[in-house]
This record gives sequence, C-alpha cells and structure tokens, in this order.
Amino acid sequence: MQKLGDIILFFKNELAGISNSREIFNWAYITINNLFGYDRANCIINQNQKISLHQRKKIKRIVSQLKKNKPIQYILEECVFFDLKFKVNSSVLIPRPETEELVRLMLKENLDGKEILDIGTGSGCIAISLAKNLPNAKVSALDISKDALNVAKENAKLNNVEVNFINADISEYKSEKKYDVIVSNPPYVIKSEKLLMKKNVLDFEPKIALFVDDNEPLKYYEFIMKFSKNYLNLNGQIFLEINEKFCNKLKILCEKYSYGSIIFIKDNLNKNRILVLYK
Repeated sequence: MQKLGDIILFFKNELAGISNSREIFNWAYITINNLFGYDRANCIINQNQKISLHQRKKIKRIVSQLKKNKPIQYILEECVFFDLKFKVNSSVLIPRPETEELVRLMLKENLDGKEILDIGTGSGCIAISLAKNLPNAKVSALDISKDALNVAKENAKLNNVEVNFINADISEYKSEKKYDVIVSNPPYVIKSEKLLMKKNVLDFEPKIALFVDDNEPLKYYEFIMKFSKNYLNLNGQIFLEINEKFCNKLKILCEKYSYGSIIFIKDNLNKNRILVLYK
C-alpha cells in the first residue's frame, strides 16, 4: 500500500469477510475523503499519489477497528448529513438517511421565521440542518444527555448556526415559550427487535437513543403529545420519525390528543417512516 489507488484494494482484501463489496468500497472512499479530502472522481485522478508512512498506519488502524464492527463514522468521529459535516461519538446516534428525508420534507413547508423545537436532538443533525436552511427560523434543541448536547453544540459551531440548546427531560420540561413546529426522532426500536440488528449498531450506538421497552413502544410519543398540548401554537405542526409497526397505535394516540390531521408518509423503502400532525 504505497499509492492512494492501493487503499481500495487493501480495504477489499482485508475486509472481504466483514461486509459486502459495496459497503467496503464506501468505507474506503469515506476514509480517503477524510485523509486526503478527495471525492470519488478525484480518487481516480490522484490514484498514483504516494501516501506517507503516517497515513498508512492510520489506514491500518481504521481497518483494524472496522474488523471489530465499529462504525466508520465513530472511527473517524465525523459523518455527512444533509451535505453538512457533523462530529459524532458514542454519545450520539449516527444520523440516518431516513432522517434526511424528514428534514427534506420539513423544508418543503413554509417554516422560515417559525419557532422550531427539536426534541431528543442527539448530534443536532435535524436542528442544525434546519437552522442552516432556514436563516430566519428560531431553532431550539432539547436532549436529556449533557454529553449529546456537548456534541450538538460543537456541531452548531462547526456549521456556523445559532441554536438554543436545552438540557432537559421532555417528560418533565416546562417551556418558557410556545413553538410553531415540533420535530423529533425519538427512540422507537423495541428491545425484542435487537435480534434483527447488526453488531455495529448494538455494540457501539447509545442504547438510550435507540430502544424502548416492548410494553411501552409509544412512551416518548406520548411525552411529546403531552408537551405539545401546552406548548405548540394553534395551527402548529409536529413532524415525527416513527416505527411503521405502530402506525395504528400512533393514530389512536394522536386522536386521543385531538389531532384531526394525521398524515403518514412513506420513505424511500416504501415504509411508513414519518408522521405529520397539524394542530
């Protein structure tokens, strides 16, 4: 492994038994981008560029951690979400493509100038992406985890946006103001679904941000509904990422809180992934 072009072959040979070729190539390109700043086209143009001993050692360390199923985003401590760079570590979930769909849907609405609250912000990916694309919106972001908020605050600085961060438990939080829009990607994976999940998620991502008990699958949605009853303005909107298994129960919950307009939206995999409510 002397030249940049050798990196992809090194990844392929070393990680053949760990994942499929598509994901392995993706890991290699993410690593090259992190170390050299090249996109895929520039990888080809610069494939004969020599790599230093220090860079070779770093690449070997990355591959070694990938063999232990550690996600590439945690290894490099960064990821891209909505074309923005975010710092990530074990205190926050790695932002998912489904959540990009949620942000994209919100940006089709007329939300600039609105008061927006992101509940369970984690890395801040939703709140920061909204603040970046809605320069006149007032965006707040709440999380129970101080460690997660520290990451989110760093990401706000990294992306040069203003976000009001709140360290609180949504089940107990008393807000000083009302909001026009509430958004959340709360924990919605029931614990019995762990058997279906990969080790790179189970062993490394924060369980508090992922899982709910099987007997309380809608716990966090109920907290959000109760909060919204008092702190969402009339004609306000709620955007939620959901587990498609619980659409019927979610509909009943929303009706309990008198939401007349309840809209389920499918993701790119044709699964009900987003719930939109209008007050």
